[in-house]
Amino acid sequence: MIKKTIYAVQKIKQKLQVKKPWDNVIIFALNVLIAIPVFIIVHQNLVDPNWYFQLDRILLFLGILIVIQLVLRLLRTIIIVCIALYIVALVIGSLLGKYGFKSVTEDYQYMVYSMSDSPNPQDVIISKLLPFPNKTKIINAIEFENPKVRDFAVMATTKDFKDIRGYSNYRTTIQCFAVFKEINSRWNYVSDPKGKDYIAKATESLRYFSGDCDDHSILMAACIKSIGGTPRLIHTGGHIYPEMLIGNKTDLETVNYLIKKVLFVKESKGNKIHYHIDERGQIWLNLDYTATYPGGPFMSEEILGALTLY
Repeated sequence: MIKKTIYAVQKIKQKLQVKKPWDNVIIFALNVLIAIPVFIIVHQNLVDPNWYFQLDRILLFLGILIVIQLVLRLLRTIIIVCIALYIVALVIGSLLGKYGFKSVTEDYQYMVYSMSDSPNPQDVIISKLLPFPNKTKIINAIEFENPKVRDFAVMATTKDFKDIRGYSNYRTTIQCFAVFKEINSRWNYVSDPKGKDYIAKATESLRYFSGDCDDHSILMAACIKSIGGTPRLIHTGGHIYPEMLIGNKTDLETVNYLIKKVLFVKESKGNKIHYHIDERGQIWLNLDYTATYPGGPFMSEEILGALTLY
């Protein structure tokens, strides 16, 4: 009875084995397929030491390849089962709308692009700030609940980027970028009366899309907040500009790809994405009136105050 069982197991193992040299080819192919999502997960959860030429990530990927290669060689007798389980897992993930074939492809695409075209980090941890000038007036001027502000923001989302598909997790971000495009393409800079600091309400700026930097910031913040985004205003002494919360560094990889390869291809060509990191590690993109794409260059690096509108 025992001999028959051993013989039956050996026959099953022989059937599952792949003949040489195809076993090595299949093992390597399966290694790459497994290594990509594993690397993406590890890459997204490790602190980025910002080594030159992304050497840390290259070494990490090679290390993962070696480990998986060794494991697969140990399992070479059931390599077909390994392939089947991997494919089944991705098929189930795709059917349930979770992590599947499309997710692996997209994540790898975003990650590789960010490694080859890294956004320009502004490693400024904003923690100790001075009182924000005209804070009460500015908050009252950001009329995000006003129907006129909401109507304009909704109009902007139907005019630009409404046909973009496949980025459901970033729908609000894309719609806020549509608002940015609409406002900045129309904005006309007009100075305040001499010796006066005139604060225009968002609805007032909607009439002619004209005003100075604080008027632009107020309108941008109001429109973004009216459609679910999180804006904040940065005070630099002689200038105020708006920023928008996009999430963490993992989100930055996707947003970087969206800006450079999908939404603002011409405007951002050959340029970097500029952002600030707050004390919680959250990423804020520059939306100044001087920028032609979200994350454009800062007009002023100095930061004296921040007004966040959660």
